[in-house]
Amino acid sequence: MQQTLSRQSVAYYFKLAGAFVLLAVILSSCGAGMYLSKGDKRFEEEQYERAIEFYKQALKGAKNTGEINFRIAESYRLSNRLAQAEPFYKAALDNNYRKEEAYFYYGMALKANGKYEAAMGQLQDYARIGSKQQLKTLAQREVETLSQLSTILKKNSGYEIQNLEVLNTEGSDFAPYVRENELIFSSTRGPGKTYQGNGEGFLNIYATTLGDSATMGGAVRKLEGVNTDDLHEALATFTDEGRTMVFARGNEGTKKGRRNVDLYISFYRSNAWTEPKLLNINDPRAWESSPAFSPDGKTLYFASDRRGGLGGNDIYKSTIDGNGRFSAPENLGPDINTPGNESYVYVGPDGTLYVASDGLPGLGGLDVFKIEDGKPVNMGTPVNSSGDDFGIFFQDAYTGYISSNREGGKGGDDIYAISKSARKLVNFFVDGTVYQRRDKDKQQMVVPNIPVVLQDERGQKLAETKADAEGKFTFPLDSASTYSLLAEKAGFFAARQRITTVGKMPPQNQLPNEVNEVRLTASLVLNEIVKEKAIVLENIFYDFDKADIRPDAAEELDKLVQILVDNPRISIELSSHTDSRGSDVYNQDLSQRRAESAVNYIISKGIDKARITAKGYGESRPVVRNAKTEEEHQRNRRTEFKVVRIQE
Repeated sequence: MQQTLSRQSVAYYFKLAGAFVLLAVILSSCGAGMYLSKGDKRFEEEQYERAIEFYKQALKGAKNTGEINFRIAESYRLSNRLAQAEPFYKAALDNNYRKEEAYFYYGMALKANGKYEAAMGQLQDYARIGSKQQLKTLAQREVETLSQLSTILKKNSGYEIQNLEVLNTEGSDFAPYVRENELIFSSTRGPGKTYQGNGEGFLNIYATTLGDSATMGGAVRKLEGVNTDDLHEALATFTDEGRTMVFARGNEGTKKGRRNVDLYISFYRSNAWTEPKLLNINDPRAWESSPAFSPDGKTLYFASDRRGGLGGNDIYKSTIDGNGRFSAPENLGPDINTPGNESYVYVGPDGTLYVASDGLPGLGGLDVFKIEDGKPVNMGTPVNSSGDDFGIFFQDAYTGYISSNREGGKGGDDIYAISKSARKLVNFFVDGTVYQRRDKDKQQMVVPNIPVVLQDERGQKLAETKADAEGKFTFPLDSASTYSLLAEKAGFFAARQRITTVGKMPPQNQLPNEVNEVRLTASLVLNEIVKEKAIVLENIFYDFDKADIRPDAAEELDKLVQILVDNPRISIELSSHTDSRGSDVYNQDLSQRRAESAVNYIISKGIDKARITAKGYGESRPVVRNAKTEEEHQRNRRTEFKVVRIQE
């Protein structure tokens, strides 16, 4: 995303002095010092693209490559190219660079490249051992965000996305807006001066006639009357049937220029745009950008980092009276704004508010959020990606455009067409509660803050979450799929429950909304392990005078196999019992053969034979003494297991 009008992460760049000067002296004999000094100068002036060029030259003759790689990485990060910084943060750490910021930002760069598992590990480590409180807080927030990724990744918003390859360039193209039959957008395409912050051109506002996605109509032209050669103009929004335009302008490319981005207004009169005028809602000490009119033109939303906000950039609004006067801006508050950055606000045709944020749980840098009932809701994939996704615009309920620097694009930022099928969608979820039951307790109790794992049919881990203070948890699910839920606690048998969405899809004519939810329920009960307590295996039957494992018995024994897999520290005795009919010797022999047959079956499923012992008790341990009815004899003919050892 074009860095000049976003100012993200600017507060974190480092002053280079002291040790850097010493390093330059050491390296000067081989020429590296000269390039390092030039790179440092450009870095201080926030000319990051030039700084990168000099630092890469300095690498060729340097001894302390870790420090220089870190500066290259920082240059990419501070010019909003965090994904490109990843290999340089890694090179810095691999070459013994030990400033702790490198560990944090390496984790963030991994996330920007969609390497979520590696990012989680890196940021967890930093959250545990880092000493800089601000970065520790950010790391903890990112760990929490990454723990929610499975929910976001499973969410299907129903959109399809297509790169407008004919329109996009190798520069940055973003912020689409449809005015009449033209697509208005912002771009760094040339020719023109180069902005040294990221090596692309200065931003201008462009227009092209709408066509199909392959051609986008006619030629692209600069919007007449609003662009300059040595300032950035971008992010136009319109009202009054397209005759009133507000856009962002500023940043001539100097270090202080970053802070003079403001909102301007222009009017379309006599077939031309009037000279843009500075809006009175700007704060001269702050950055203002990404304006958006409400559909009725009575409210202007915008982003600003002015004092009194909740984080980096916040969303504000100003109402417009009948005389065209703008009220004092009002912060939208903590339900929408975060300690991170919120920008690229947009109001859809139906009045729905959309924002881009890096402070809410998302897949990458900026994600697009839809405000529902006053709360931001991540729009999921494919609208969002591991890159920056922002600047959404809807022509109607089913079609629109979005900006993104996701992998596979043509330039820095690209414009994508988005479309939505009229077919109603269903998102599946399972809502569960974890309980525990001790042997002597009559009632079960909820288990708070316990990990719960979601597995596929093969037992492969798909996701993990932690139950809340009331023992409750949620997982998103796919349609027509079968899963297992698993919870474990020391001293208790693992709790497992099968859950399936097969056959749970409602008919289209029964779905009330465009996007619907089907929520399944589950209860995981952890039962206390009590050694030497017999547990009956139900429905284990044998043919008369035989010990062979029947198919129906195998199905029940498979459940015991799963218990042994889920509880690898326990060893058991499996016992077989007969009724009192027949001689003692016959019954003892038959029960032993049946117990051994069951144990052999379980061992054949991969259970260590050292963990299970077969024992036949014949008729010596009846449940019902002096049994007379067939039902009573059946109760005595049983298979049991009991835990005999628990490995510490």
